[in-house]
Amino acid sequence: MKPADKHYKFINSKTGYAIYYHSLSSDLNADEIKNQLQEVKARVAIQNGIYLETVYWEEIKEGAELGRSTI
Repeated sequence: MKPADKHYKFINSKTGYAIYYHSLSSDLNADEIKNQLQEVKARVAIQNGIYLETVYWEEIKEGAELGRSTI
C-alpha cells in the first residue's frame, strides 16, 4: 500500500488488545472512511464473538511508538 493510505487498529476495550488491523485509501472522504470502518468494526465483533460496543478503532499515526525496545 502507498504511504498515504490510512491505517487503523481495532481494539477490544475490555482487554485493551488490538484484535485487527485495516488500511483504507486516503482518497476517501471522511464519511466514506467512517462508513467503511463501521462495517469492519461489525465484522470484527462478529468474528471475535464480542459485543459491537466493545470494539473501537484508532488511526495508527506514522512514527508512533510500537512498544518495541530500541536496545
